[in-house]
Amino acid sequence: MMRSVELFVGAGGLGIGVSQAGFRPAAVMDWDRWACDTLRENKERGLDPIAHWPIHEGDVRQFDFGTVDGSVDLVTGGPPCQPFSMGGRHRAFLDSRDMFPQAIRAVRELRPRAFIFENVKGLTRSSFANYLEYIRLQLTYPDLVAKRDEEWLAHLASLEDHHTKGTEKGLRYRVVMRVLNSANYGVPQRRERVFLVGFRADTGIEWHFPKPTHSRDALLWSQWRDEVYWDLHRVARKNRPEGGAAKARALKIADQPLDEPWLTVRDAISDLPDPEHAPGTARGFHDHRFQPGARSYAGHTGSPLDEPAKTLKAGVHGVPGGENMLRRPDGSVRYFTIRESARLQTFPDDMVFHGSWTETMRQLGNAVPCQLARIVASGVRDKLSAA
Repeated sequence: MMRSVELFVGAGGLGIGVSQAGFRPAAVMDWDRWACDTLRENKERGLDPIAHWPIHEGDVRQFDFGTVDGSVDLVTGGPPCQPFSMGGRHRAFLDSRDMFPQAIRAVRELRPRAFIFENVKGLTRSSFANYLEYIRLQLTYPDLVAKRDEEWLAHLASLEDHHTKGTEKGLRYRVVMRVLNSANYGVPQRRERVFLVGFRADTGIEWHFPKPTHSRDALLWSQWRDEVYWDLHRVARKNRPEGGAAKARALKIADQPLDEPWLTVRDAISDLPDPEHAPGTARGFHDHRFQPGARSYAGHTGSPLDEPAKTLKAGVHGVPGGENMLRRPDGSVRYFTIRESARLQTFPDDMVFHGSWTETMRQLGNAVPCQLARIVASGVRDKLSAA
């Protein structure tokens, strides 16, 4: 079994996927009490793979990586993304919440054969281009540490000098980066995250991101060409939507796509009872309770039932945004329950979450879909196994 260290694990989306891919964590850490309570309860309940996790609650800046015994194959994590979020203040390197320096420290001190770090798509904004390059070069040469009181732009210049020399000495990683849309990998949500994956140079590994397996065109074909989608969900012809622009696009597709169709909200939650109109039957499912107060307004219209969900969001100050709503075919809206949100993030059905609805939605809104994490980590594992 390959060994990993999971940083900033939160509710465990990335960590679960990494474990499902065949890695066993030597340490799993996060500072957030509610997220750690979630992990501890599921560990006590024996939920696989969390049951095997050594959980450390605390500030990663105080963690001594020297306490991790033995070699580590993989370091993973989602450094807190508020500085780069499209909905945040975009402070980036001026924001004390930026934990990329700690991710780089973990790589420097543990010297893993590979790492996987992810963040919000906002990290790739043009306004952050220089800082993103700074992150990439630090991960490429983690031993080249900034001098005391050296500003980041000066350190970036030093890293650029070193990089252009083409030296092969010292700890070095080959780093690749790509924005991945979760819907393209079988997640019922259009959630884009940027992944930075690196392999230690002495492994000699060549690697590329996994090829997408699902597509929008395949979903449109299934809905509006052969209509298999509606038949599978037993939607009577009289109850099917008219299609509009989606149907028009489907009619322009020349040949049936070979990909699997994008998964939709209906695909994810259709077997769950309606928490609003059948609350009694909904009680049989963990965390499946109706949350009142949903309303639609400009820019926050909810996720249509027959498309992948919009990106679930943690919200500002813990209050989820209007994207965390289901929009029914008749135009009415309601908030997704915690269980439905967990389905959209591909968490295990028997996983429970700690905290209020807003706190739990914050945990889910910050998570990486387990399915996407498993696919990326499996690709890394396969290469490490063959090396």
